[in-house]
Amino acid sequence: MELLPVVVCALLGAIIASFVGVLAERVHTGQSWARSRSRCNSCARILSPLDLVPVLSWLSTIGRCRTCGARIPAAYLFLELVLGGLFAYSYVSLGPTLALLVFLASLSVLAFVVVYDLRHTIVPPYASLLLALLALTFMALTTPTLHEAGSALLVAGGIGGAFLLLHVFSQGRAMGLGDAPIAFSLALLTAPHAFAGLLFSFWIGALCGIVILGMRRGGPTMGIEVPFVPFMAAGFLLAYFTGWNPLLF
Repeated sequence: MELLPVVVCALLGAIIASFVGVLAERVHTGQSWARSRSRCNSCARILSPLDLVPVLSWLSTIGRCRTCGARIPAAYLFLELVLGGLFAYSYVSLGPTLALLVFLASLSVLAFVVVYDLRHTIVPPYASLLLALLALTFMALTTPTLHEAGSALLVAGGIGGAFLLLHVFSQGRAMGLGDAPIAFSLALLTAPHAFAGLLFSFWIGALCGIVILGMRRGGPTMGIEVPFVPFMAAGFLLAYFTGWNPLLF
């Protein structure tokens, strides 16, 4: 396999990740994500093109503003590295196909949902709908038979429905309403690894929850609101890209 397309996909993923970070930060805040120039959140200096190069800009300043020296969160670097890596790995897995374009679009929307959920603990309905449409398209492109397509829809519907029931019966305390359509979409995108992805999601969520509780000042406290979409994204994508199914053991 040629290296150049993989590198191009990695760069594209990092660029889109940079845009996703700005979009998630500005949408529904009154700020224009299309017209407003990027600025430092501390000194309000308009960022130059050198400040907007994915990954390299953060590394060149060691995560600080060139003017005021304020820290730039490492989360921006992490997002660019992760999405760049996922784009590259997607090309290796799917090759130069229409399915690849749909999957990359799905990863971009998913990245926006994850970042927005982390910032605001809510999933935008329009993003959930777009992700579901992309997941259905990807399933149609990659599922060879109607029987397999029906099975994938049945499994995804069951997983999404279980999340919805969990939300209803817990009155929103155990699971948010926006998690159900995301679970449905991820199950479609990662079929036939949906059950493994679901298991990984809860394992990762439980592990991170224990760490968060242990690190809180004053000791563990009940009632902490933790977004679950990032754990779902990590779990389902881990199952899809590794193909590891712990249920077989």
